[in-house]
Amino acid sequence: MKRIVIIGGGAAGIMAALKAASRYGKEAEITVVEKNEKILRKVMITGKGRCNLTNNCDNESLFSNIPRNPRFLYSAFSKFTPKDTMEFFEDLGVELKIERGNRVFPVSDRAVDIVDALFNASKKAKVKIICGSALKILTEDSKVYGVLLKNEETLLADSVLLATGGASYSLTGSTGDGYSIAEELGHTVTQIKPSLIPLECHEGICSRLSGLSLKNVKLSVFEEGKKKAVFSELGEMLFTHFGISGPLVLSASAYMTGLGEKQYKAYIDLKPALSLEQLDERILRDFKENINKDFSNSLDKLLPKSLIPVVISLSGINPYEKVNKIDKESRKRFCEFLKAFPLNITSSRPIEEAIITRGGISVKEINPATMESKIIEGLFFAGEVIDVDALTGGFNLQIAFSTGAVAGENL
Repeated sequence: MKRIVIIGGGAAGIMAALKAASRYGKEAEITVVEKNEKILRKVMITGKGRCNLTNNCDNESLFSNIPRNPRFLYSAFSKFTPKDTMEFFEDLGVELKIERGNRVFPVSDRAVDIVDALFNASKKAKVKIICGSALKILTEDSKVYGVLLKNEETLLADSVLLATGGASYSLTGSTGDGYSIAEELGHTVTQIKPSLIPLECHEGICSRLSGLSLKNVKLSVFEEGKKKAVFSELGEMLFTHFGISGPLVLSASAYMTGLGEKQYKAYIDLKPALSLEQLDERILRDFKENINKDFSNSLDKLLPKSLIPVVISLSGINPYEKVNKIDKESRKRFCEFLKAFPLNITSSRPIEEAIITRGGISVKEINPATMESKIIEGLFFAGEVIDVDALTGGFNLQIAFSTGAVAGENL
C-alpha cells in the first residue's frame, strides 16, 4: 500500500489529499498532519468569513493578478482551472455565486460550508487526519521515507507533501514552520515578507480620519525617485488609526518591494471621474450655491463630512474665507490637492496581520508540472509555502487549490 503524508491541513493540503484519494482509492493510506485541532482554519476567515474561493476569470486576468512568479503556475492553472474549482465544490453540494470583480462565493455567504464540504469529503475518502506538528522530513539517499513529529512519533511515507502555509495569520497555524523544514533538506527559501497588508503612514491625519471608508477613489503609489507608479487602481480603501487599509491598499502592498528600505508615497485621487477642469467647474457650481458662505461650509456635497475639516486644514485656504473671494489660482491648487491627496508610507503592519506571505520555497527548485522537489525524490510542495502570491479576489485560494490538485495527482 502506498503511504502518503501531507503536512498541513489547509486548502492546498486537503485538496491534495482528496485528489490523491481519488487517484489511488484503497491502494493508498493518506495521512494529513495538522497542528490545529481542526483543519482549514485559515479558509474559515477568508473573505471576511464568506470565503472568496476563486475568481471566475480568463487566464490573462488570472496571471495579471499574480505579481511574482506567475509563469511557474502555468501548468498548475491549466490542469486545475478556476472553473474546475467551481465544479469541484458544486459536485460536493456547495452552491456558488459570482459577485463584482468575478469573485466566487458560496451562495450561503458562509465559509463554514466550504470547510464542511472539504471535511466531509475527506472523511468519505478515508483520509486520516491527525493533530500534530511535523519536526522534520526524513530522507535517505535524497529520497523521503517518513516524517518525524514533535511528539517523537515517526510516520513512514513513500511521498510527503509540505503544505504548511506561510507566516501570516499565525493564529490559524501559519507560523512558517515549513520554511525551516525545507531548508534543512537543502531547499532555498526566498526572503519572507508580508503581502496584502495594511500600511502605516507618517501623517497623523489618518488617525483623525480613522473609520472613514472611501469608495470609487484612485490610489497611486510611487517609489521615491521613480516617475512611474508601482500601483495605480480604482476601488475602495479605509483610513485607520495607524494609516490606511482596505482592498486598494492591500493590493498596493503586493507591489511595494523592500518597504522600509525604500521610501514610498501614496496619492489618493478623491474624484477620479473628473478631470482638473471638470472638478473646478463642479466646485464653482457649489460655490455659486453657497455664495455667501465660508469655505468651510461649502463642501458638504463634494466630500464626506469627516474628510472636510482635514482637507480644509491642508488646503492652504482660510476656512473662514467667503467662497466668492477665493480666486482661480487657489481653486486650482485645491483641485490638484483633491486629485492627489498625499500620504507618506512608513511601513507595513506586522506580518501576523498579512493576508498572505510574500516569499517561500524557491520555484526554481520545484517541478511546475508535478510540484515535486528537484532536490529530494518524493517531496512535494503546494500552496503558500511556495514563493508565489497574488492579489485579493480569490486568486490566492486558487493557487492553493491548483497546486494542491497537481501535487495530489502526482504524490
